[in-house]
Amino acid sequence: MPLEGFHPTIQRWFAARFGEPTEPQKMGWPKIRGGNHTLICAPTGTGKTIAGYLSAIDSLARQGSDLKNQTEVLYVSPLRALSNDVQKNLQGPLAEIRALDPSIPEIRVSVRTGDTPQSDRAAMRRKPPHILVTTPESLYILLTSRGGREMLKSVKTVIIDEIHALARDKRG
Repeated sequence: MPLEGFHPTIQRWFAARFGEPTEPQKMGWPKIRGGNHTLICAPTGTGKTIAGYLSAIDSLARQGSDLKNQTEVLYVSPLRALSNDVQKNLQGPLAEIRALDPSIPEIRVSVRTGDTPQSDRAAMRRKPPHILVTTPESLYILLTSRGGREMLKSVKTVIIDEIHALARDKRG
């Protein structure tokens, strides 16, 4: 079963929340967990998003008290509204997982778009999120600024959502 490699608490949470993994998850997780570049192409509602981020959450959770104050996961989403949805869809599961097992470290998620207030941007520089959700345009700005590059230098996982919306034009 593809969940057997996950942290026991994450396995328990997933089983209680979703039951069995979907086909894209069953096929994607072994590749993702193996460190391979992975493209998951499947119909809407088949769990692609969670297939992308659950391994990243697992990796962060397994670090326990050794989890550093650095950004390790970059989630790129083409729409600002979707970025905010992803933040909610990450924060909810993270809170539920942590409620099941308080020994799992608090994993911070932040959204960085053109609408992010300067005070929030400064706070991210002082205490970086473990997972940063952003748009292609904001990623470009992060990559062209010294502070942005500094925050992104510790990224180990990049998740690109809705790649078809990015690959077709210069946004991608």
